[in-house]
Amino acid sequence: MTEIHSPFDATSTAAEVVEGIDLTGRRAIVTGASSGIGIETARALARAGAEVTLAVRDPGAGHRAAADIVRTDHHAHVRVQALDLADITSVNRFADTWSRPLHLLINNAGIMMTPELRTGAGWELQFATNHLGHLALTDTLHPALVAAGGARIVSLSSSGHGMSDIVHDDLFFDHRPYDAGEAYGQSKTANALFAVEATRRWAGEGITANAVMPGGVWTNLQRHWTPGTLAAVREQAAAAGLATKTPEQGAATSVFAATSPLLDGIGGRYLEDCAEAAVVPEIVDGLHGVRAYALDPSSAARLWEVSLELLHDHAGAERRDHPAGWTRP
Repeated sequence: MTEIHSPFDATSTAAEVVEGIDLTGRRAIVTGASSGIGIETARALARAGAEVTLAVRDPGAGHRAAADIVRTDHHAHVRVQALDLADITSVNRFADTWSRPLHLLINNAGIMMTPELRTGAGWELQFATNHLGHLALTDTLHPALVAAGGARIVSLSSSGHGMSDIVHDDLFFDHRPYDAGEAYGQSKTANALFAVEATRRWAGEGITANAVMPGGVWTNLQRHWTPGTLAAVREQAAAAGLATKTPEQGAATSVFAATSPLLDGIGGRYLEDCAEAAVVPEIVDGLHGVRAYALDPSSAARLWEVSLELLHDHAGAERRDHPAGWTRP
């Protein structure tokens, strides 16, 4: 298996990565695209000619982001559509409105180290939002991805996956004390495993998926940290000489995974700094490398099946509670 390298590095921006690539006639969805890495990913794809849909929880913020993208590129074709990944009804409503081939699906949205919160289905919120919501979205959009021919999926993971493997017997902290870091880590491991299993299942249909680590970027993702925690982490990073990225640099690996010819037909990889990450026993300097468990095909297959079962059980409950309004299992 050939290791992926590129002429880009940690300092490259999304605009530099997409330079010279023509996405005219292609459609992309970027979740969580109203700020941070998401808006810069959408901006770069639109600049290359793609029709980009910003799938956002707050449509008002989404429209402001779209206006900002159009201000920087008057030819950008950007749409906004509501999507709440923690609400599977919202996910299905979004998918029901999509009827065209989909070439690029960037599963970018995420939450990080929240207090212990649960969805209406009783699912731990970080796992539900970061993994289950994106799996539900991707699964329902599968026909549109097939129709595109050569579609790519980008799954936003993180070096935070090093905080936890998948605890298959207790996904939602029902039988152990809740730990915000472990919950986040588990959800980011799930994002990496998603790319492994999606590629295994769908590569024969021309669909590939890769996981990406954006790098150390200060965005709204850290909004659940206390001011003291945020200040301490910033100080530690500075003392260790760890370079942080701008959102434009943070979006580069996502855009690389979505557009680079170097990844034609290649999936199931974990990328960082526009290249394939090394498998490591521990995450290096808190940022680099991928743990072997985040690429384990047997764990990926088990997680996918369990996740579909959870989603299908939830669909059945929704049909029982709202029989007239349910349109997609």
